[in-house]
Amino acid sequence: MDPAFIPVGSQAGDGAAIAPIHDYLSELLARFADVEGGSVADYIPELSKADPRAFGIALSTVDGETYSVGDAFQTFTIQSVSKPFMYGYALQRFGREAVLRHVGVEPTGEAFNSIVLDESENRPFNPMVNAGAIAVAELMGGDTQDERIANMGELFSRFAGRPLDINEAVFQSEKATGHRNRAIAYMMLNTGMIERDPEDVLDLYFRQCSINVTCRDLSIMAATLANDGTNPLTGDQIIAPEYVRDVLTVMNSCGMYNYAGQWSYEVGMPAKSGVSGGILAVIPGQVGVSVYAPAIDGHGNSVRGVKVCQAISSEFELHAFHNRTNVRNVVRRDYRGDKVRSNRLRAPEQRKVLSDGGDRIVAVEVQGGLFFGSTEILLRRLTELSPGADYMIVDFRRVHLADDSACRLIARAASYMADGGPKLMFCEIAEDGPLKPLLVQLREAMAGDELLLFEDADAALEWCEDQLLDTLAPSRSEAKFALSELEIFKGLDPSECRMIEGLLRPLIFERGEVIIREGDAARLFFVVARGTASVQIGVSAHGRQRMRRVASIGPGLTFGEMALLDGGTRSATIVADERVVCYGLAVEALHELAEDHPNIMITILGNLTRDFSERLRHANAEIRALE
Repeated sequence: MDPAFIPVGSQAGDGAAIAPIHDYLSELLARFADVEGGSVADYIPELSKADPRAFGIALSTVDGETYSVGDAFQTFTIQSVSKPFMYGYALQRFGREAVLRHVGVEPTGEAFNSIVLDESENRPFNPMVNAGAIAVAELMGGDTQDERIANMGELFSRFAGRPLDINEAVFQSEKATGHRNRAIAYMMLNTGMIERDPEDVLDLYFRQCSINVTCRDLSIMAATLANDGTNPLTGDQIIAPEYVRDVLTVMNSCGMYNYAGQWSYEVGMPAKSGVSGGILAVIPGQVGVSVYAPAIDGHGNSVRGVKVCQAISSEFELHAFHNRTNVRNVVRRDYRGDKVRSNRLRAPEQRKVLSDGGDRIVAVEVQGGLFFGSTEILLRRLTELSPGADYMIVDFRRVHLADDSACRLIARAASYMADGGPKLMFCEIAEDGPLKPLLVQLREAMAGDELLLFEDADAALEWCEDQLLDTLAPSRSEAKFALSELEIFKGLDPSECRMIEGLLRPLIFERGEVIIREGDAARLFFVVARGTASVQIGVSAHGRQRMRRVASIGPGLTFGEMALLDGGTRSATIVADERVVCYGLAVEALHELAEDHPNIMITILGNLTRDFSERLRHANAEIRALE
């Protein structure tokens, strides 16, 4: 199996997975598996039964791809990680001002279960501590307790994208031992912060904390927040973007209890932890991350979970204050070599081979800035396009930035694919351009393996076509061609070919030498016997005139044929790319020959018309493919 790709159904993801992402999560799992410290929460008896060695990591993107390693499918109770979602529900239902009257947004600097209230505003300090979460629980809609429980369960199921249930044993354990929360609730009743029976409110709150989830569920719930409140799996808009902003803001300042300030400074990802060992983190517009490791520190945060999030943020530059663009538009378009060909002009039989087998060449045009989220989408698209491909071109012409995380992921993918799968090649990475760091990483990753770099996509396409033709079409001597084999002379009988041969003049041009020049009088047309030449036209850019290659001509092909039609001036310049051996045929001499042998000119012009027609049809197909 190609090591660069993980098959559908693996734990790496729900679809075709990108090995660099999955491999990195696996490395994190191994790196922090032996981290010691902390202990399993035991103030709720049922939580003390958790295996302290359990460890899972999951990541979900804003377009629904998931990656998971370790114990990412092990069930545990959500605990305080539930608080942001209940708060988002309250904002969605009642609006910002109404919710602010019930609960504030100020960090407390106290433990999550502190009996501390904002007496000046007569409300809990924020919805991420127990007092605030109890106040928010009272806002759940429903005329009866059963309706409120059902509505709460439906809310969390929508966020996870699948039905979730309540762990009855944990619920009963929380209810039996939750005396501190009970004290908080009755204090709030006494001051008018809640109005309903505290036991009913606490019943819902304890159930909310006892919902069964997996690490994968939490990553999808986090990705829903990252995706402006829309579940990336179901497309369900659960919270409006304006309220997602409020939820993430409070998570950033209060989500990690009295460790929140240091977390925001070091990690910079809005996050929420729970005493069961779960941590949920959000990278807006990109991904949701979750970790499950039951051993927690004195703040109530998973010890290994904190380590994992610190590493992800640092190594992939995911701090919230790194400015990012929309990741979904990273792939401008993709196409295959049977629909879009290089500017190298080919003989008809070669064009037929490329039309039949060119789909084994895939080109992907990348655009915008490359960072973790956009690169993940790019690599996933390469995976989707890889079946049936022998060659894969990645065109960076429209990329203006690649941060360190993008460079590392792309280099890792290139290294994997060097061992199997499509041959990967890159275009438009200049030594002195903004993508130089990517070039450095690629060279380090590919040490000992061939790194295929091309000036532009056209050069890469031409190289791939040459490889395919060498494989699929029989080789042909470049030293000499029978005149009757050339497309322009097909249909002529042997005597007519001998007459034309008498008019041919052998010509040799060295590398860089101009064979014909744009604007010169058109007196000859040429047949290439050996070497290649480039067709160039003058274009104006930034007030300067420069030459641009529009086609390449190789052995067995002709150029300058338009002279047979109008005898005017040259429409382009043709320059030898290497030593070129060709034969020149004087247009005037051919016309004189045709006066006595009219079939010669009729046949040649018919062949030209047919060839031009075929090229025009393919050009139309290319235009449609690139729209």
